[in-house]
Amino acid sequence: MKKILIGLTRQECEQFAEDIGEKKYRGRQIYKWIYEKRAASFEQMSDLPQTLREKLREHALLGFMTVAEIDDRSSSGSVKYLFRLPDGRHIESVYIPEANRTTLCISSQVGCALNCRFCATARLGLKRNLTAGEIVEQALAIMRLRDEDITNIVFMGMGEPFANYDNVIKAAAIFTDDNGMAIGARRTVISTSGLADKIKRYADEGHKYRLAISLNSPFQEQRAELMPIAKKWDLDALLQAVRYYAIKSRKAPTFEYVLLAGVNDSHRHALALKKIVKSMPCKLNLIPYNPTVELFSRPDKEHVDQFARWLLPLNTGLSVRWSKGDDVNAACGQLAGKQSEWVR
Repeated sequence: MKKILIGLTRQECEQFAEDIGEKKYRGRQIYKWIYEKRAASFEQMSDLPQTLREKLREHALLGFMTVAEIDDRSSSGSVKYLFRLPDGRHIESVYIPEANRTTLCISSQVGCALNCRFCATARLGLKRNLTAGEIVEQALAIMRLRDEDITNIVFMGMGEPFANYDNVIKAAAIFTDDNGMAIGARRTVISTSGLADKIKRYADEGHKYRLAISLNSPFQEQRAELMPIAKKWDLDALLQAVRYYAIKSRKAPTFEYVLLAGVNDSHRHALALKKIVKSMPCKLNLIPYNPTVELFSRPDKEHVDQFARWLLPLNTGLSVRWSKGDDVNAACGQLAGKQSEWVR
């Protein structure tokens, strides 16, 4: 069976080179061609001897995903990419252009098991985890197609990143390696719905990527209804883990709060949320709901602004994030692969 090279670390590329009878430094060259120069074929690796390139064709594959669809109709400039995996499953990624940066929102699983009631990905259920290579190749494929560098990566696409912890952390290390893709660790965000044990592990391992936590209600009973993971890791356990992370890492995590009209956007919710936010070093992003399922709707801009005012004053960063790409179902919570694969 041929070795798939995308997803290998620099050390793994060195080991692969030795496994096929080459010097270790050849592995470093291969690594650079894959991640820094974004080679789409072994023939493009022009400083490798022809004999080595032939050996690579015999023993290895560079990639394994295909771009099935590209939706560039969004008025925001966001572009949604549908990838077909070797097993026939599909995932989606989103390119998000802004004035001073370009961001990729990438997926970590095919579907998701957490069943958050407001999220389209929940309709899929969990099909499987993505490999580190499948995570990384989303970015590489889009960067090749667009012929441009990406400044930011957010693990906020399909799936719960911390439910695929090892592959996500490995992919993040590849993204941020100065000898490879060289995306800054502070420009890489991993989001979780609240797996408290993984948050503590993340803190203990000392990762430099930014951490975002989906909160969505300051009340345990309601949060458990909206996000069933809160039945396993309740609000107290989650907040304890986030405080542990903030103290141990000396970094301010970001709470993400999706505003659902008439559900979690009352004055009472704002006061309780304010109490949580003021209890630890953190930032807060308010995200007006991106229409996905019929159960919920987005509050109007006037009410979103009022909710933000109810939170003031805060000794922390507060922002309202109006998602881009919602007009083509490419915004936060809207990614769901192929409709034919949804769980009925």
